[in-house]
Amino acid sequence: MGLVTSLLGGGFVWLWERGKRTRTLNRKARFFGIRPGETCLVVLPNKHNAPGTAHHRDVQAVVQVAMLAGELGGHVVVASDSLRGSNGDRTEFCVGGPLGDANIRAGGHLAAYLPGVTLHPYSDRPDSVAFSVGGEQYLFDRGNAEYALVAKFTPQESSRPVVLVCGQSALANQAAIHFLRREYARVATEITSEERYCLLIKISDIRTYEFHRAVLERDISAAAFAQP
Repeated sequence: MGLVTSLLGGGFVWLWERGKRTRTLNRKARFFGIRPGETCLVVLPNKHNAPGTAHHRDVQAVVQVAMLAGELGGHVVVASDSLRGSNGDRTEFCVGGPLGDANIRAGGHLAAYLPGVTLHPYSDRPDSVAFSVGGEQYLFDRGNAEYALVAKFTPQESSRPVVLVCGQSALANQAAIHFLRREYARVATEITSEERYCLLIKISDIRTYEFHRAVLERDISAAAFAQP
């Protein structure tokens, strides 16, 4: 009897742990818009004003996406920003912003789906590379405090979503993906929707912690997706 009870108890624990893992994976898949086992399309940006080369931190960001897909039993294919057309039936992770021709496709996504967001160009003004959205401005303080915009939306001609990771720097891109891989479950409880969102991630104390210190600054979905 004792042996049977032990076996039953062990079986229930195994089933409970398996169920817990399945729920965790399903929650992660839902947040990022990845179907377990699918192929994800990753658009790798160029280095600023250096077509054909990639910043090592953007490469690390793509590695983070590949790890995320791998956790869900999938894999990635990598394309350049010269990619045109629909993402179709593949979830797309578009990494980097359009400034300096780093990621032209990201600029197209911003213009088409995030009309409430302005990304200011490089200049000698205080608002250089700042995000403006909802009447607020988020400045770029290189090496001290930086921001990344992360948006998820599904183009009308596609069956799978696009996840745009548009940081003020390559470090901000890496930090945003690293942060969301770790904190997606908590972030999901703080935003209005997991189906479509636009989040502002703040990275601070960079000189000490590099990309590891990041927080959800704001859910800016309402303002970002609103037509001006």
